[in-house]
Amino acid sequence: QVQLVESGGGLVQAGGSLRLSCAASGSIFDIMGWYRQAPGKQRELVATVTRGGRITYADSVKGRCTISRDNAKNTVYLQMNSLKPEDTAVYYCNAQRVYVTVINYWGKGTLVTVSS
Repeated sequence: QVQLVESGGGLVQAGGSLRLSCAASGSIFDIMGWYRQAPGKQRELVATVTRGGRITYADSVKGRCTISRDNAKNTVYLQMNSLKPEDTAVYYCNAQRVYVTVINYWGKGTLVTVSS
C-alpha cells in the first residue's frame, strides 16, 4: 500500500521560510508534487516535478518556492521562501503513476501557518 508521509509544516512569520518533505513508499512515481488547500477554498496546485525533472509552478509561488525530488529516496521537497499570510493552508503531497490512466496518491497534509 502506498504511503506518503509529509513533514516540515508549522508556524512562521511573514517573510520567513519553511521546507516541506514528503517520503513515499513503493516504487518510483512519474510525477510528485505539492498542492494546498486554504480554509474555504479549493485545493490548488503549488508545484510538481516529473521523474525526469520537468517542473511546474503555480504563478502565485513562482520565484518564492523551489521543488525538488530525490528519486533514490522517493522523496519530494518544497522549499518555500518569502512566505506570505496568503500561503497559509494545508499542504498535501501528491504522487502520480501514469499508465493509460493517472493514479493519484495523497498524503494526509501538513499545516503551514504564516502570521503577519
